[in-house]
Amino acid sequence: MEILLYLSAIVAAIALFILVIFLSKTLKSLQTTLDSVSRTLSGLEKQLIGVTKETTELLHKTNSLADDIQKKSESLNSVVEAVKDVGNSIQKFNHSLQNITSSVSQKLEQNKDKISQVVQLSNILLELRDKWKARKKQHNFSNKIDRHLSNAAAKEKERSQ
Repeated sequence: MEILLYLSAIVAAIALFILVIFLSKTLKSLQTTLDSVSRTLSGLEKQLIGVTKETTELLHKTNSLADDIQKKSESLNSVVEAVKDVGNSIQKFNHSLQNITSSVSQKLEQNKDKISQVVQLSNILLELRDKWKARKKQHNFSNKIDRHLSNAAAKEKERSQ
């Protein structure tokens, strides 16, 4: 029985030795994995620093763009107000023009008879002027003929003498 006890102690020692060998291999594999994870995390940390810098720059650019948009929006608001004022001025001008047109139309309607009389009177005056010019022209023509005849008669008289 003693032999059995020695044999079981040897088997236990061999089993413990095998367990230590496998445990050592597992720990070595775990060490390799942890080293790989450490390198990966180090690379990720560097990438994260780069991404953080880019994100910060992007945030600054975004803030700058937002400020620029705000300024341009304020400038555009003043332009819109100016255009609105111009529109109001044009609308007032159109209203004034309509009032003037309406007033002129109303005055024309009220003075229609007077205007008609003035037109008739001016037509009569034009006719009188044309007749006066025609008579004057005819009178001048008659005078020219008389002078011509007188000159011709005088020349005949001179020839006959």
